[in-house]
Amino acid sequence: MTVEVNGQELKLPESSTLEDAIRVSNAPYRKGTSIGILIEKSDLKSQAFVEYLVKTSKGEFKIELLNDSSPSSKKWISIFKDFTDIPVRWTSKDALAFGPFNTDLEPVRGSTDMDRFTLLFGAGGGDAANTHIILSKTKHASEYGAPEEGVFARVISGKHVLPDLVRSDRILSVEPVVEWEKTGEHICTTDLSVKLEDGSKIFTYVEIEIDPLAPEGAEFFFAVTRDGTFNIDFVSSSFISDHRFQGELVTYENFESRSKGAVFVRTVGYGAGKLYISTDDRTSSIMHSVIGHVIKGIELSRMAESGQKIMVESIPDPIMLLGMANADAQKEMEALGIEVIREGHTEDDGFIVKQTPATTIEIIHEGKVTVQGVDPEKLVTIKLYNDLAPKTLDFFRHAVGLQYNPVGVLPIMMTYENTYIFKAEKPAEKYKEIFPENTPIKTFAGEIGVTNQAAKRAGMIGVKTTDDDLFGPTGERFANTNIVGKILEIDKLKHFKDGDVIYILEGSREE
Repeated sequence: MTVEVNGQELKLPESSTLEDAIRVSNAPYRKGTSIGILIEKSDLKSQAFVEYLVKTSKGEFKIELLNDSSPSSKKWISIFKDFTDIPVRWTSKDALAFGPFNTDLEPVRGSTDMDRFTLLFGAGGGDAANTHIILSKTKHASEYGAPEEGVFARVISGKHVLPDLVRSDRILSVEPVVEWEKTGEHICTTDLSVKLEDGSKIFTYVEIEIDPLAPEGAEFFFAVTRDGTFNIDFVSSSFISDHRFQGELVTYENFESRSKGAVFVRTVGYGAGKLYISTDDRTSSIMHSVIGHVIKGIELSRMAESGQKIMVESIPDPIMLLGMANADAQKEMEALGIEVIREGHTEDDGFIVKQTPATTIEIIHEGKVTVQGVDPEKLVTIKLYNDLAPKTLDFFRHAVGLQYNPVGVLPIMMTYENTYIFKAEKPAEKYKEIFPENTPIKTFAGEIGVTNQAAKRAGMIGVKTTDDDLFGPTGERFANTNIVGKILEIDKLKHFKDGDVIYILEGSREE
């Protein structure tokens, strides 16, 4: 029988399972994530093509018609099959043009407004025999000799291809994207023993292209999906959402329509920090910043059910050097053509605790990154009790920076006798609750304590280097102390004094 896995067609023996298909195709798959299986039914196939895949010599991008009844849209529908070997005629900072070719469209004089990543037909010199496809890179206005209705389509994925197109490139072909109705026969499952039928389409992951206009939003996305998954905490008719970082404050960067496949985050109000994937078109919102677009696997997003999780990958991959040795970071960045500038402890064993620029988008744009290294002796590995103190750990990870980064920061406020007191730089206690949780009856050496809201100094973090039968790690009574984990290398603390900074790295977790 014949099946498709993420668009790759392959032959399998009858009675093959989902596991067989993943193994044979070597498809991206993360254990425990849900996989979508769609059985094509010819009577569900839509003939009204709205999306088209444009294949160029530098890669593919997908467009969506804005109004399939406009003269330009009708012209596109009637001639797209002829767009083979169409060269890039010219390119500028604002737009690029493919052509020329002949049409019967009627150009009009005057400037045309174009939003970023939109398309129109333009007639050079007002001559329809000299028609070009104009693709906008920026929001601008210019006189292109366009028909009266102007813009007829927009780019919805593959935007990373556009900056690379130059005059030596060309459109190789254009293909309609066949849309299958959501009401088609499908399942979304984690069961790899499911037997497949002939014609099954299988979707194992979602690939998301990050928008270069949302560098901070991209880092938020990378943090939420650090484990390579998108949790389906809520499903509506037009989106799915992941609520793991609900309550986080996110920078608003990109006002854009939330078209199908858009990835966006709520930045204000109730629900701030929720991450969304649109499964249908929605309008722009001043409360939601668009940070990327699905370029593969939108079908999986539309099949997924509440309580499931799906595998996600991104273009580009996140650049996160914190927690790496200088030598390893240098090797990884050289493979990407990015220059590394070392500061601080510059030896190969230097442990990276800061990168500048901080965001992946900015590093790629600048082509270089400055890393701050410290002596590995300033790094302390910790183990956190995720099952015993989940609410307090939410505060702790935010306060020390582990929510977004693999390396946390603990400034030492004071030391006395066998006690170290830390005051995290980020005052997370202002928006994170620290109710009594996992309060001890005895303090053991190396345990990390957080003063809870039963005491005035809520949010203080402490560690003792010896056992204590009377007070918690922050010097508070046991009832006022929540135990969140322990330091695995307690002997390293003797090297630190008041005012020093300890860098922490989370080790293995207790589930």
